[in-house]
Amino acid sequence: MKSIQSLDESVRLNLQAYFTNLGDNEPSGMWNMVMSCVEKPLLESAMKRAEGNQSRAAQYLGITRNTLRKKLLAHKLIDA
Repeated sequence: MKSIQSLDESVRLNLQAYFTNLGDNEPSGMWNMVMSCVEKPLLESAMKRAEGNQSRAAQYLGITRNTLRKKLLAHKLIDA
């Protein structure tokens, strides 16, 4: 039976692949790239778990509902 990778191990392996693909090029803007890649599926998963309830999803994430709403709008996961 195949074991499931931990989230941090998955990130580590994907970053290693990213660096390998860069070759001799220098990385740039990694913080925004990684946060953007991780934040959207995190928001989607929290909203799904909360069955669309923003207050509950915000509580799951440990952020305010207003912050969640701003992030959902930024990722175009809800309409204004």
